[in-house]
Amino acid sequence: MIRIGNFPDTVNEYAARTVAGLVVILSLAAIITQSLWLVGALFYGFSARVLYGPKFSPFAKLAIHGIVPLLGLGSKIVAGPPKRFAQFVGVIFSGTAFVLLYLGQVSAFQAVLGVLVLFASLESILGFCAGCFVFGFLIKWGWIPEEVCEKCNNLQFVIKE
Repeated sequence: MIRIGNFPDTVNEYAARTVAGLVVILSLAAIITQSLWLVGALFYGFSARVLYGPKFSPFAKLAIHGIVPLLGLGSKIVAGPPKRFAQFVGVIFSGTAFVLLYLGQVSAFQAVLGVLVLFASLESILGFCAGCFVFGFLIKWGWIPEEVCEKCNNLQFVIKE
């Protein structure tokens, strides 16, 4: 049986950064071509990762089973809930971009996806996950209960080498 909400408790940081790199590529292709199909694929990918983790995400499968092993990146385990939150932010941005493009608001669509490209690039290249950073503050401020992510209490939100 498929269970909605089956996101892993831990995530390989290198796989997450690889997925972010693939998101950058797809987002740039969508901006250039203004293809509703590409934006829909982007939205699907984020939605699949939020709901099921890597199970139904082509980018996650490619990263985990293809690119990370091929490049010998190894494994660096980080907490899953902040990454899930970041994927949810991606759902919002890609969904908004889809609606804007559908409505013919090309400049707004490009701006929204441009912001997504910026943050996905930070994740992919520098290892800085803006969604994870915000998630840490949401826990600190009590907006997300600490029980949601006990491992998150010890996370350091710094730019990784």
